[in-house]
Amino acid sequence: MKPILENLVEMTGHRDHLRLEVSVLSTLQKLPTVKEVRALEVFQVDGALHVRPRTWVEQGQLVSTQAHVAQSDARRQPLKDFPALQQCIANRAATALHSPQKGVYTLWLPVWMHEDVHTCLEITQSRPFSAHKLDVIKSVFHVYQNYQSLLDYSERDALTGLLNRKTFDEQFSRQVSMPSAGATELTSPGDASLAAEEPLQQWLAVVDIDHFKQVNDRFGHLYGDEVLILIANILRSSFRGQDRIFRFGGEEFVVLLRSTTLSTAHKIFNRFRLAVKEYHFPQVGQVTVSVGFASTSRGAPVEILGQADQALYHAKEHGRDQVLFYDELVEQGHLHTKVAHDDVELF
Repeated sequence: MKPILENLVEMTGHRDHLRLEVSVLSTLQKLPTVKEVRALEVFQVDGALHVRPRTWVEQGQLVSTQAHVAQSDARRQPLKDFPALQQCIANRAATALHSPQKGVYTLWLPVWMHEDVHTCLEITQSRPFSAHKLDVIKSVFHVYQNYQSLLDYSERDALTGLLNRKTFDEQFSRQVSMPSAGATELTSPGDASLAAEEPLQQWLAVVDIDHFKQVNDRFGHLYGDEVLILIANILRSSFRGQDRIFRFGGEEFVVLLRSTTLSTAHKIFNRFRLAVKEYHFPQVGQVTVSVGFASTSRGAPVEILGQADQALYHAKEHGRDQVLFYDELVEQGHLHTKVAHDDVELF
């Protein structure tokens, strides 16, 4: 019992979801008769649920891969290949047991967050799980899941449920340093030839609701909050799971769009803009947004954010309800940069 308690203390000392995942698997791996532990990521591809190992044991060490490669991971499998786990998730059950052959007994523990399951812990051992063993595993798992929920709560905006500014500051450097190769591109068949000619990049967009102060002044903060919540919902439906959406506060949002071309980034951001424009907001009616975006391929995080912000303010000062790209504004002479000592400085 003492080693388990020591591992629980170490586990709850983490402030990062992936490190916490590695820590709980390390705790479970040390239990007697356990042969293998993994964390499976659960995600959708073309409307069907798939799973793929995100954290596993390799040469005696726990290793992880990042979430953004899920859809292109060659090890992904349809969830239907795991009938017991599929039924468990469909029934919102707490656990699933499966024994494909003698000497191999697998326990699955789905991690439920916000009515969805995105992760499942998998524990395999050489003998059937005793009632006592299941109680120990479930107790460790409940501590892990509760702590995951606390971390998630601290990372999210209370009103919209989107990631908050604090989380953006912590994640941005890590997000932009991830490789782009191999990720799934948001293109239609007609875009294939164009996409092949353009490099995949990552993009940061700043989104601002046009004339939001007038909404609050005219209809009150209750309807203003409803507009923010509905905009957040449109943002969620407009981007992929591997993209990241943040609320910066007030009426401003930030989107990190992963691994796509410039032409497709334009289409994606404009598709979101049109979705907002065409939506009928209760009592308020029509609402529009302005978007400024920049590539994350060069410059420090604060500089990239500043570039997207400049593009946003140019959009708001020149008609609103539009999407503008920072580099194009510079090329057209609308914005300027100053080069000094091989660094780009904004002014």
